[in-house]
Amino acid sequence: MILELDCGNSFIKWRVIVGTGSGVLSGGVVDSAEQLLLELQLIPGLALQHCRLVSVRSDDETAQLMDLLAQRFGIASCRARSALVAAGVRNGYKDYDRLGLDRWLAILGAYHLAGGACLVLDLGTAVTSDFVAADGEHLGGFICPGVPLMRNQLRTHTRRIRYDDVAAEQALHALTPGRSTVEAVERGCSLMLRGFVHTQLELAKEYWGEDFQIFLTGGDAVLVKEVLPSARVMPDLIFIGLAIACPLS
Repeated sequence: MILELDCGNSFIKWRVIVGTGSGVLSGGVVDSAEQLLLELQLIPGLALQHCRLVSVRSDDETAQLMDLLAQRFGIASCRARSALVAAGVRNGYKDYDRLGLDRWLAILGAYHLAGGACLVLDLGTAVTSDFVAADGEHLGGFICPGVPLMRNQLRTHTRRIRYDDVAAEQALHALTPGRSTVEAVERGCSLMLRGFVHTQLELAKEYWGEDFQIFLTGGDAVLVKEVLPSARVMPDLIFIGLAIACPLS
């Protein structure tokens, strides 16, 4: 069994897979290393042999997590690192190690699945796009605020914008002009997200015509899926890239 971890700034996404295949035994999201250990202890018959992880946390925090796993389960952890070239993909950043590891792994996963040109869209707290040519050359990408950041900025800087998450979810049942503040904000943010996605799609078509694949990942992928019907929604795209960056026998 292999433990795979995606350690973000706020949460740790985890899953346990059986062998080197794609069979997922269990998984979830936790907010601390201690909570991760508790979740793992609840899995019947857990017998971890390896761990691989990607982390955007500090080196000290990441090392502490790796030490905890070694102490509790007796396993070493393989940590994904930036690279100039990996699995046929050439990092397009001028300083290759400045490209976020989450983006890099998503790129590796997408190119592996596509076997050619692809557009990778990660729609989370921040929204990122990356363009990979058929020969594996990463052409770069874009970063902009995602819906959570846009919403929070409006809530923070506009005194009269106050509503809860339940109201926000209900507001997105349609995209007609809002007739309340929550509808106006949520639908406006959603339309801005769709506008960004449309722009990325048009740019990809300028590069490759129709000969490319689109990959969607991140929590807000569902908000744009209907405008990109040919896109492949891949919630675990980073884990696919992680397996490529950290192969285990």
